[in-house]
Amino acid sequence: MTSRAPGKRVRKAPAERRNEIVATAARIGLTDGLECVTLRRVADELGVQPGLVGHYFPAADELVAEAFTHATMAELDGLLPPEPDGPLRTFRRFFGLTSSADFDDVSKLWLNARHLSRYRPVLRDHVVKQELLWCRRLEELITAGTAAGVFACADPWGAATRILVAIDGASAYINTSADQRRTPTADMPRTVAESELGLRRGMFLTD
Repeated sequence: MTSRAPGKRVRKAPAERRNEIVATAARIGLTDGLECVTLRRVADELGVQPGLVGHYFPAADELVAEAFTHATMAELDGLLPPEPDGPLRTFRRFFGLTSSADFDDVSKLWLNARHLSRYRPVLRDHVVKQELLWCRRLEELITAGTAAGVFACADPWGAATRILVAIDGASAYINTSADQRRTPTADMPRTVAESELGLRRGMFLTD
């Protein structure tokens, strides 16, 4: 009879381990809410001791903030790629995704984060930074479309801000009325964008 020594646990590089912790926390935040992002919950998900998570994030608020940024940054890159495929096509895809059930989790995350920001200054700083990033990404797309003669917009930053406010407004009831997608306000973000950019109604409808 031979005995088998227990396998050695592979020690991950600090950057890899930290990224793993943040990604896990982001997944928890998206599915269950940022209040559920705790050192113990993340450790349980990863199968490690809470002390290991605490080594990278001594304060849970820092982990919550990083989780929010990780999730919303990934969503931003998916919705508005840094290298868009033409302004019209990019906007059509954008509104197709933001009006679908695929956007529900991130809508809930934004509502959750803005509420918690009242009490968590670190999270508030991350929320403000992400808001600016989202506005800037839209502004760049609008500016490019205007320069190409596709849009007619004298104030790309203002238009970007108003479009995002319309999206936030339309998703404000996501926790209670997600099944009412065809309400009178369902198309509001798209129609606001078309008006802001000097387009006829329906130009941003998906093919």
